[in-house]
Amino acid sequence: MKSFFEWFKASTKVKRWILLILIGIILVCYGISKILISEEMSFFELAKVIVIFVAGFLAIVTSVVFIQKRSLEIIIEANNTNTEAGKKAKLNIKSLIFNKKVYEEGPKVVIIGGGQGLNTVIEGFKKYTNNITAIVTMSDYGNIPTASRRALDSLPLKDIKDSIIAMSDKEDIMRKLINWNFKNERLKGLNFGDIYLTAMNEMYSNISEAILKSTEVLNITGRVMPVTLDEITICAELTDGTTIKQKDRIPEIVTEKVESINRIYISPSNCRPSPGVIEAIDDADVIIVGPGSLYTNVLPNLLVKNVSKAIKDSKALKFYISNIMTEPGQTDNYTLSDHIKAIQEHVGPGVIEYCLADTGEVVPEYIRKYNKEGSDIVEIDSKKLNGYSVKVIQRDMSCVKNEKIRHNPDIIAATIIEMICNDLKFYDMQNDTEYLLLQSVLKEQKKLQQQQEKRLVKVSKKGGLLNKLPKEKDTRKSSKFKEKYRERVESIQNTDAKTAENRKIAEEIEKMERAKRNSEKSSREKNVHQQTRRSQGRRS
Repeated sequence: MKSFFEWFKASTKVKRWILLILIGIILVCYGISKILISEEMSFFELAKVIVIFVAGFLAIVTSVVFIQKRSLEIIIEANNTNTEAGKKAKLNIKSLIFNKKVYEEGPKVVIIGGGQGLNTVIEGFKKYTNNITAIVTMSDYGNIPTASRRALDSLPLKDIKDSIIAMSDKEDIMRKLINWNFKNERLKGLNFGDIYLTAMNEMYSNISEAILKSTEVLNITGRVMPVTLDEITICAELTDGTTIKQKDRIPEIVTEKVESINRIYISPSNCRPSPGVIEAIDDADVIIVGPGSLYTNVLPNLLVKNVSKAIKDSKALKFYISNIMTEPGQTDNYTLSDHIKAIQEHVGPGVIEYCLADTGEVVPEYIRKYNKEGSDIVEIDSKKLNGYSVKVIQRDMSCVKNEKIRHNPDIIAATIIEMICNDLKFYDMQNDTEYLLLQSVLKEQKKLQQQQEKRLVKVSKKGGLLNKLPKEKDTRKSSKFKEKYRERVESIQNTDAKTAENRKIAEEIEKMERAKRNSEKSSREKNVHQQTRRSQGRRS
């Protein structure tokens, strides 16, 4: 009985359709009774009865259809263990539909990149679908391996391990497990993730299959694939002709030489993609490139043989997620058009259809920290972007996490999922299970974002600070930050410059005083030495 009354709660949204059914029944009954009791009817009265009867019949049919649709939505919401509504649901309908099966029918998303940016995107999309494929580089070749890697003679799998962690439902526990360094004397210096993946590699004699099986054993959302199994080196050619053949030294040498990167390439250039990579791209509904280090995480994946060609030939929606900040030693002073230009110069047009760019606002004090390291906001130069055949979608997708500016995974995923839903609507698939699932999760995510926005407004009023608020910005603005906070940023920068100048002057004064003290000291020592020699001469 309790379960029966659950259907009449306000949150179920079925009472309106039940009411409409009752109205429809009344209209139908009225039409039938009017015909039965009337001996004669004029044409006008007959037409009126027919209209009432048809209206009542349509009301009943429409209500039944919408009740069935809403029932399916409730079933999906109640079994959706990835959302708060699903966790709190009391409807006992596990036997009707399985959460895992529903999620396996979700859109097929391929994410290409590496580092923290790729993991952020995974974090957002695993709330909507299980069909996530992360394609990452194994690009630590040539770098000094860790003690664990040397002891096990294992492959460079850092990005692989990070993606496995990001796809886990229990990220914190998985992170501790994968990165656990043993304290036992016999195992000291060894890392669990390296041991586990080495064991799986020995079992299957193929690292690609070993990684795929690892994701199944660990029961994570989606799968992780190395872009290539060949040993590759990421190389950079600078504008002065200098060639750098060690990935980690690229930013350092670029900064030292005060040059910029002319092009990036991989050696060998004809390395083959891993088994399943091209198939995953061909089968994808959405392909996402980035965010991440443009020259060391994003482009190397696209330079592997046939990868960029497969993306161009794919019918999937193709997105590039722009970095929020420039990266010292790689993309100094780069605008959004510079990032897209670099990608098109390396792999040609057609890899990107949509670019997701940030228009958010961050407290200037956080920007200040990045400015000190030589990093600045990636500015959206709309006029130059017109020549690259890329549609720019501007969203407030930045947030501050652990004192660092990061992409907001929920806003990135929600923006792209909304476009998928619009695409499904275009093909008249509103009653499809995939559409209902995506719409259900999307509604809840937007509701959570609104609640978070309200909390942030309260905090900002109390603390007097501007916090991140996810809301639409005027797409005509060329800069998401500098216009509003130009004076504040300039004030901070001027203060920093004056502080640095005063510190330099103080150092110069201290240096002069030190030189003066040294000169006086040496003069005294010289006088003492001369006096000593004179006294010795008199004695002799």
